[in-house]
Amino acid sequence: AGRFREFYQCDIDVIGSSSMMVDAELPAIINAIFTQFNFGEFTIHINNRKILNGFFEGIGLADVSKQVLRIVDKIDKISADDFVAELRDLSLSDTQIEKVQYFVGLSGAAGDMLKSLEEMVGEVESSQFAEGVDELGQVMAALGEFNVPSSRFVIDLKIARGLDYYTGTVYETTLDDYPELGSVCSGGRYDNLASHYTKTSLPGVGISIGISRLFYKLREIGVIKPARVSPAKVVVMPFGVGQLAASAKIAANLRASGVNTILYTEQNALKKKFRYADRMGFDWVVLIGDDEVAAGEVSLKNMATGESRRLAMDDVAEVVGR
Repeated sequence: AGRFREFYQCDIDVIGSSSMMVDAELPAIINAIFTQFNFGEFTIHINNRKILNGFFEGIGLADVSKQVLRIVDKIDKISADDFVAELRDLSLSDTQIEKVQYFVGLSGAAGDMLKSLEEMVGEVESSQFAEGVDELGQVMAALGEFNVPSSRFVIDLKIARGLDYYTGTVYETTLDDYPELGSVCSGGRYDNLASHYTKTSLPGVGISIGISRLFYKLREIGVIKPARVSPAKVVVMPFGVGQLAASAKIAANLRASGVNTILYTEQNALKKKFRYADRMGFDWVVLIGDDEVAAGEVSLKNMATGESRRLAMDDVAEVVGR
């Protein structure tokens, strides 16, 4: 549910820069966007793939680092027993499993987490780990310069983003009041992705907001309640088959005037027709019966106020187009 074969997402990418200032600028963008969404508080979870891969390398897991990283990436979606079982399937020793569990389970305020990682640099035998900690430190410092509140970001060592093309900083964003939605905005740095297509160095970093999935879920739990299902403003409803031709003409005139219009062609009871109009959220219903056709008029109902009135067919577009 919420994962569709076709979907819309909003991508924000910066190509051509290796600066950690750019890595920090994207959380600043997330902060600005989600503040305007008014969904309540949210948390940007930040990590660096070099830290994870470097740590795995330091405990002798360099050969299976990618596989371990994919398992870590789904740690919140599987049980603790399944997590251990999958690591054991990779032939990790009990000691290595304990170290992985301990490391990805570390938590605390961003400043405390960064200090702990910096203290580990001398203990973890990996230059990649040290590089990742340094980059993460630069990002944390720059977030303050971009005025991102410290309450809205954390260092989360469980964030791995399982796709192989991520090379450094990675992000996931969750809504504090709706953790069941999972990540609603994610991404990271991908310095080598373009090398599959060009010899030019094109380091990049980006984030994506899954618009379709996010709003589907928010509607499902009642956070947002769209007033209109259809983009149409007006529905033209003939009482019967005899008024279809006149109804089609009115619909065509409304559309030519720039008014989004639906022509209701099904032969249903009037009660069912109005139930459809209410469910779809149309502003206006144009009703046409034999009397209206004979008089060159329509019955126009304002769905917001419930007011109905008769007016000339030629005047409909002016009234509903205001």
